[in-house]
Amino acid sequence: MEENRKRYIGLDVHKHYLVALGVDADLNVVLPMRRVELSRLESWMKKHLTKQDEVALEMTTNTWQLYDELMEYAGKVTVVHPPHVALITRSQVMNDKIAASILARLLAKGLLVGIWAPPQEVRELRGLAAQRQKMTRLATQAKNRLHAVIQRHHLKPPAGNPFAKTNHDWWQALKLGKLEKLNMQSDLETLQFAGQQEARAEKEMTLIAAEDENIGRLMHMPGFGVITAVTVYAAIGDIRRFEDANHLVGYAGMGARVHESGMSSRSGKITKAGRRDLRVAMVEAAHVVANSHPHWKAELARLQPRIGYNRAIVAIARKLLIAVWFVLQGKADKYAEPKAVAQKMLKFAYSVGKANRAGKTAAQFARERLDKLQMGEELASIPWGAKKPIPLPPSKLKQRSDVPNLS
Repeated sequence: MEENRKRYIGLDVHKHYLVALGVDADLNVVLPMRRVELSRLESWMKKHLTKQDEVALEMTTNTWQLYDELMEYAGKVTVVHPPHVALITRSQVMNDKIAASILARLLAKGLLVGIWAPPQEVRELRGLAAQRQKMTRLATQAKNRLHAVIQRHHLKPPAGNPFAKTNHDWWQALKLGKLEKLNMQSDLETLQFAGQQEARAEKEMTLIAAEDENIGRLMHMPGFGVITAVTVYAAIGDIRRFEDANHLVGYAGMGARVHESGMSSRSGKITKAGRRDLRVAMVEAAHVVANSHPHWKAELARLQPRIGYNRAIVAIARKLLIAVWFVLQGKADKYAEPKAVAQKMLKFAYSVGKANRAGKTAAQFARERLDKLQMGEELASIPWGAKKPIPLPPSKLKQRSDVPNLS
């Protein structure tokens, strides 16, 4: 190997092995194709990689573990989104060698756009949000199969939630065939298991939200609860990597498709070329605010007659995402209502639990959150359903504003 000779290495990664191929700046092959078993990857990297090398690989399962290992031996590691590579080249013949060669050559010519490598804490947060979503889907599938049992046998389900523990005996008393009853019991147990796992994930999310200032800021936005705030923050990560709100909109795949040619210019539906979890979370939040918040209800009423309900919801979701960019920059959402935010923060305080509030009462916890958002300083109490309003401690913002300026 020549000293200081820069190489561009493409890796085609599989479950148990990877294929590597490297070229120089003139696209001459300088590292012939090699198949490396992942169990022997470390010894191969020690022997063949240097800090002069740039490496490219496509996003796949456990990519970030591989990324961390490669960063110890290579100068630069670029992770690319597979559809982005497919847009550049569409080979009629594809194998491991060709895939690695394509990555290496595109990297050498600067045609690959790498994705952001999130730090470990963001990866774990994404994993937690994904696990909770997986349990939600599992519960939904089990519920659908149980609903099918009811419909198939023309049954009248119990009042309220048919899957509540109090209705368990009703399900067990159904006269079903042996195998159908076995499947039904399996679905009931699946539903119970998924519910327990969801609750565990949500509890952990709540504790994380209580400690993380950015997630806490997101929670004051209308339509945002703990789960939405954690999911959105995990998808975004460091907001400083987006120079403006439009870049964040594009990252979520919520920008409009645009086709310009000559004198013609057309725009269409959203691209959906971005993080699906972020896009889904924003659309869910848009559904909530469009049916509960005065400003966004009015916005839905304005947009729906012209573009229809679904497009109006997407438009609101995009506006909410723009607001997210400003909130993570340290500003408060201009449509947030202080009284509603105070109620949300008090409810959040109770869900965090006394043991995790650092000795603060629920009201003190809520006040501290309001002060960090620089809002609600005039509130003396929080309406709390049919109960008496919960008294709030005085705002420190108000105390500071009462100090006379002696300069």
